Amino acid sequence: MSRAICWFKNDLRVDDNPALTAAAQAGTLIAVYCADGRFAGDSEYGMPKLGPHRRAFIAQALVALRERLGALGVQLVLACGEPDAVIPRLAQDNQMDSVWTASETAPEEIEQTRRVRRALSRLDVTLHETRPNTLHDRADLPFDLVDMPRVFTRFRRRIERSINPAHPIDAPRDRVGLEAADLSCIEAFEPAGWAAAETRFVGGENVARAHLWRYLWQTRAVMHYKDTRNRLMGDGVSSKLSPWLATGCLSVRRVADELARFESEVAANESTYWLSLELRWREFFHWVLARHGARLFARSGLLDRHDRPVAADPAVIEAWKTGHTGMPFVDANMRELAATGYMSNRGRQNVASYFARDLGQDWRWGAAWFEAQLIDYDVASNWGNWANIAGVGTDKRDQGFNVLAQALQYDHDAEYVSQWLPELEVLRRAQRHTPWLAEADTLKAIGYPQLATIPPCWGELAGATSA
Repeated sequence: MSRAICWFKNDLRVDDNPALTAAAQAGTLIAVYCADGRFAGDSEYGMPKLGPHRRAFIAQALVALRERLGALGVQLVLACGEPDAVIPRLAQDNQMDSVWTASETAPEEIEQTRRVRRALSRLDVTLHETRPNTLHDRADLPFDLVDMPRVFTRFRRRIERSINPAHPIDAPRDRVGLEAADLSCIEAFEPAGWAAAETRFVGGENVARAHLWRYLWQTRAVMHYKDTRNRLMGDGVSSKLSPWLATGCLSVRRVADELARFESEVAANESTYWLSLELRWREFFHWVLARHGARLFARSGLLDRHDRPVAADPAVIEAWKTGHTGMPFVDANMRELAATGYMSNRGRQNVASYFARDLGQDWRWGAAWFEAQLIDYDVASNWGNWANIAGVGTDKRDQGFNVLAQALQYDHDAEYVSQWLPELEVLRRAQRHTPWLAEADTLKAIGYPQLATIPPCWGELAGATSA
């Protein structure tokens, strides 16, 4: 019988894992996850590639995956080091025939896979890539990738007219683990040591599946998704599936399959369709990245706009990161991000717009901070959304957000800013979105910064709040 390695990355689950299933069919196997240089290194923007909240969430997911694989008799090797060094050594020491892993889309990850492939080829070991955590396989798309629709609406229409999401596959059931693997040359790590930061959500496949079941079948909160998805507070107001999708604790095909079953057995309405629409958005950005690669990460973006801000003022960026800009709606969202590793979709759009447009900073520094902090960081969705807000992505409409108008619409009673900015409690609730209208001495006394610049479009709105 042949011997295989399953290389785990952002697919920390046993259910609907094509790489694991293929490796199990190939023969006996061992699994490996590598904590490479990204776990301790910084990005080119001087920010951590992996912040404490996402690190802790991944640690929880790895502990859960180790237990799930253990039930199949499969050992999960948790190794420190670069995959192109760890995996060939593991293959050589254990006479492995093949390595199976999910295919990648982002340039850094593609290059990492190439390095592993080259190293394995010298040992005559084949690296096989299987479909990633997407609704559709590239071969199933109703267009060639070079003809990828530029805007989401066209993409959605072509997809909905042509194909359905792929069906998920069940987890392997047979015990397929390789006994007595030789790990003498592997530097191991224990993920429990990463879990120092508190996380709003708990990583792991079982928790993810339980959350999906609760959201759809127990509470049926999905029936109100369209009406509640823009709320800033509350666990049931949006699906909150993104942390587990981003780390692969949950298969997007499993989500789509369960949602379709819910619509068939319970009810289908505008809200259930809207959730499927959000899954399409995630899919869209995945294929945008696959099509355009490194261009998505350029300041000029996909639209080749060289008029975008070039500033990267350390003091301005630090104030934005720590929630001390003087704009309460922005500051509250950024403090929530720092404290929990999470922020609502409405908050993300507004703080990104404020950073790239009102503060006039190079949008890529903001996207890099999200990469470090978000527990649900997804490379394609994060950078694709930031590029759109900066006016260089797939949407040619060059429009930002009126952040004050958004604050008054979505936090009209200032409940959200009051929770994250307790220093503003000395102000009347109606003033908490516009503290710059208060006396300078008052702001100084409570330790809240004075807003440096007030956009002209805020004037009438600010006046209304002070009336």
